[in-house]
Amino acid sequence: MVPELNRRMSSLDAAFLYLERKECPMHIASTSIFDGELGYDELVRHIGDRIHVIPRYLQKVVPDPFNLGHPTWEFDADFDIRNHIFEIDAGPLVTREDLIGIAGRTLSTLMDRKKPLWELYLVHNVEGDKSAMIAKVHHCMVDGISGVDLIKIIFDITPEGSAPPPKPDLPRRDAHQDPTRIFLDSVLGAMQEGMNRFTEMQAGLLHLTQSILNPQGLEKLPNLSTALPAAVTPPPILPFNGKCSGERRLAWSEFSFAEARAIRGVLGGTVNDVVLTLLSESVARYVKQHGKPVADRVVRFMVPVSLRQKDQRGALGNLISFVPIEISLDIDDLKKRFDEVNRKTVLMKEARLAEGFGVVGAMYSLLPAPVQSVLGAIADLPFPPFNMVATNVPGPQVPLYLAGRKLLAQYPYVPIGYGLGLGCAIFSYNQVLYFGLSSDALAMPDVENFKTILDNVFEDLKSYAAAAAMSSATVA
Repeated sequence: MVPELNRRMSSLDAAFLYLERKECPMHIASTSIFDGELGYDELVRHIGDRIHVIPRYLQKVVPDPFNLGHPTWEFDADFDIRNHIFEIDAGPLVTREDLIGIAGRTLSTLMDRKKPLWELYLVHNVEGDKSAMIAKVHHCMVDGISGVDLIKIIFDITPEGSAPPPKPDLPRRDAHQDPTRIFLDSVLGAMQEGMNRFTEMQAGLLHLTQSILNPQGLEKLPNLSTALPAAVTPPPILPFNGKCSGERRLAWSEFSFAEARAIRGVLGGTVNDVVLTLLSESVARYVKQHGKPVADRVVRFMVPVSLRQKDQRGALGNLISFVPIEISLDIDDLKKRFDEVNRKTVLMKEARLAEGFGVVGAMYSLLPAPVQSVLGAIADLPFPPFNMVATNVPGPQVPLYLAGRKLLAQYPYVPIGYGLGLGCAIFSYNQVLYFGLSSDALAMPDVENFKTILDNVFEDLKSYAAAAAMSSATVA
């Protein structure tokens, strides 16, 4: 059965189109590494047999002809899967460093909006008898959680796989509609989007008010005031915050999920607290390495938060908000840093800033679509609202297979730009945390150095946690 998909873009989805420019391509991506050689025709056949399950991948973006509403999704009458799946000839042997460079160059280019906004790049001859696949999909189509839902459709949990589902008759839009009907559709579409966002704003405000005014919320109000500066004031400019060129440099790391849980078990909190401790300490060391002060300075992370409900799993598009997590740079003790991270993440949840920013986003969405488009085109703040993006997406913890080839690793990619010269996406798969660092070559040409610092900090966290656990055992 073909899932129900909205035909007209929401304001949030459209914003990723309006904000895109050469210096800031707005696709999310991943680089997957497989065991064994994967043939091009084999990959085309495998994806082609399943792509009808996600009909959005057969649709392209069509601007509103009267510029009254956001663009619509229309089925591409000239769809050819071979216009989306490509081979990269990288020579007889592709090392890990070669693959990182190939992925960086591939992710530096904008996608063609005349066709559905997704692309796959197959790389052969990866060292160790492996293959790789670089996947790009525009952020207007999916967010991190819905991207994981797509994995469940394309991948199998056994090497043998399962038979592809039967292909239904997909609806097609009449290319020769009456102009009056098209005009009315634009007007009604704009009105519907406005009503949806107005209802969303009312519901969000009511939910926030009820949360704050209950007895527990009133008790926490004095503490919640400390969260406001992170939401309304500019952060300090760090060495990787600067003008962006659009050229991407990547670095990858992987850490044991079990070891991250062990660190969490000793220090308390969550695995996400471990991740933010790791990143904030790495930023502090990087800043000091570049001869910049850390005293009385912070790093502000933009942490996306999914607002997707259980009954919305499998739905494409973006259902996200974000919270600003601000961590002091001048903390020398890892336990104290972890405790501050944990305190700040708990505080942000209590402040319900994710819902609050969702309300602000809904208010922005009440602006007419043409105004939103113009604002996106001219958006260029004198300072970035955050220092870097840090997104952590949970994935399946069992091995997956594509056309019989085992998925060995998957490194995620998050878009950056507008002064954010560094981003970090984390994807957990098969008991491993895969870190994808993305930097802009102009704003941060030495992302590989940051990766080295990141690896060292994780080793320090492991040593600290092991020593703390041993000390506790000795006392007991």
